[in-house]
Amino acid sequence: MTTMTAPPVAPEQNLRLRARRLPVVALLGIAVAAVAVAALLVYATGIGGFALVVALAMLLYLVGLFAASSAVEGRRQARNRTWSALIHSAFVLALLPLISVVWTLLSNGMERLDRTFFLTSMNNIGARDPNGGAYHAIVGTLEQVGIATLITVPLGLACAIYVVEYGRGRFAQLIRFFVDVMTGIPSIVAGLFVLAFWILIVSPYLNDGRPGYSGFAASLALSVLMLPTIVRSTEEMLRLVPAPLREGSYALGVPKWKTILRIVLPTAAPGIVTGVMLAIARAAGETAPVLLVAGGGAAINFNPFENNQSSLALFVYQQAGDASRYAPARAWAAALTLVALVLILTIAAKLLARRNRFGR
Repeated sequence: MTTMTAPPVAPEQNLRLRARRLPVVALLGIAVAAVAVAALLVYATGIGGFALVVALAMLLYLVGLFAASSAVEGRRQARNRTWSALIHSAFVLALLPLISVVWTLLSNGMERLDRTFFLTSMNNIGARDPNGGAYHAIVGTLEQVGIATLITVPLGLACAIYVVEYGRGRFAQLIRFFVDVMTGIPSIVAGLFVLAFWILIVSPYLNDGRPGYSGFAASLALSVLMLPTIVRSTEEMLRLVPAPLREGSYALGVPKWKTILRIVLPTAAPGIVTGVMLAIARAAGETAPVLLVAGGGAAINFNPFENNQSSLALFVYQQAGDASRYAPARAWAAALTLVALVLILTIAAKLLARRNRFGR
């Protein structure tokens, strides 16, 4: 038995078989040239600023990349490079607003981010007083969002479980329809609903005939806004749980309710936590419902069931419209505090869900 070996390839033929590649230095040169030309065109003509320079530089880079790659690598590789660069450019453009928001918050909010800001309120603070803080607003936000979460999460989970696991026919379709409608209602409508129902009808029976504005009323309004987000996100996560997991549990004789509690919900827990945190983030940033039913206030109020109560979002709104020259710094610091608070809660919830998943 004889074996056949391939004839050796000549060095010049081996070089011809290798595809020519555009060097990295050429890509950097195209990028630098695109930025320089874009800056020259924009600033020389005075037609725009930094944002226009970035957009024009990306466009010039794509054109230059396609021309250079076509000359060196061929049109097929040039199209591949151009579309890859276009996708990366779209990612950068989508990331720029987020970076801009974070940088603006940090650069403007760090000025008043001190001990006084976190440990004092705006009670007895005049227009010429540089002190004052958001302690009362932080307390109000934590209490209002916390109560709203305690009310909404069980209701949202129960509603989603019914729709996915038990709901059939028109009643389940009706629930989905109303959840979709509630998703798009403005926050002011939720505040007006709680104002008309709780403040003007229910609270007078509990407050000697007088309407009672409180942080709890704000929690009810925030619950109306949080509920559709939690229901829809939980419903989608429950539908993503593979059917064989349920069928295997049923085959072992496990009841349906125990299958939902021990198999379905733990499997969908990371996605459910994400939906809950999205709802919490929306509730923490609402201003109109708190202004309507909690009234706001400059003093510290630890009791969410009595008297007016403020929140960080409402504090930002009030300070941004204040005539004092010290108010904008307080508004930026409160906005940064609100974003940091939501970020901390989101990270904590994610870590907790991940730990529970690894522990099973």
